[in-house]
Amino acid sequence: MKILEDVLALYKLDARNFRINAIGTGLINNTWVVENDSEKYILQKINNAVFKDPFLIADNIDKIEQFLKTSNREYFFIPLMKTATGLSMVQINDDLYFRMFPFIPDSHTLDVVETPDQAFEAAKQFGQFTKVLSGFDINTLNITLPHFHDLSLRYNQFIEALQKGNTERIRETSALIDTLKKHVGIVEEYNNIIHNPGFKLRVTHHDTKISNVLFDKQGKGICVIDLDTVMPGYFISDMGDMMRTYLSPVSEEESDFSKIEIRDEFYNAIVEGYNYYMNDELTEVEKRYMLYSGKFMIYMQALRFLTDYLLDDVYYGARYEGHNYIRAQNQSILLQKLIEKETLIAS
Repeated sequence: MKILEDVLALYKLDARNFRINAIGTGLINNTWVVENDSEKYILQKINNAVFKDPFLIADNIDKIEQFLKTSNREYFFIPLMKTATGLSMVQINDDLYFRMFPFIPDSHTLDVVETPDQAFEAAKQFGQFTKVLSGFDINTLNITLPHFHDLSLRYNQFIEALQKGNTERIRETSALIDTLKKHVGIVEEYNNIIHNPGFKLRVTHHDTKISNVLFDKQGKGICVIDLDTVMPGYFISDMGDMMRTYLSPVSEEESDFSKIEIRDEFYNAIVEGYNYYMNDELTEVEKRYMLYSGKFMIYMQALRFLTDYLLDDVYYGARYEGHNYIRAQNQSILLQKLIEKETLIAS
């Protein structure tokens, strides 16, 4: 707690005058609410094991703030608070990084998407975020996580794990390995996309789970939050991650695979919400890849979970034996369900 007191002092806040409580279910950063009867803030510690240079994140957010101030003042954007010396990110004890935001009154986040309306509102917010930044020079954005959504890289890492991984686990998962190999066409399509002039690189959030949208008391979206992974990218990353995390009533942690399904009304809500702002921004080529975006992201996550399992859970870790194997099977089944849906739509 002494470290938090030191951080608050940099913002000219006396910790003795505030209540400090940990909140959230985020897997990467630690978050606290700092409040008293008249003031309220959000304080976060950035995980520099994941984000090697947290100052790049702060620089991106500051650049976006400055752009919006001159091009789109009406867009609701939450800026980083500045310390007494004007810093957006503070470094303590050489290896601890913190930032602070103002708390938005009467706002809340969701951990799970429960209704199509929530999916629509979230997709609308992510679409608006990319739309209002359509004039932003993406070449000035820092790459905070290199190759984050590079499907070719993820597939190559998977193939390498088959050569260097745990031989017992490779034998155990042989059926799933064969299944994922048969979907290599999704990788080939991705390689076509990144060389297709009909696809544009834009300011992309890259982490569009429902908890990264701020909602008001009426359940309407206010804005997107957690801009750590904002980088140049393709729309399939944002659209695909929403499909991966909104379409099924159960998450990637579910081990009862019979519960996995594709909910049509949530699919429609995602597409309609995203297109609320992005319909005129997307090219005609891109519009044909709405459902593919779901396959792209679900397949990539299945590959990443299984790769990690074959390499003895060095990246994601595991809360129980076979955890990443369960996750990989879950995502493989979700992918198959979406492919079946695609066949029905095309028929």
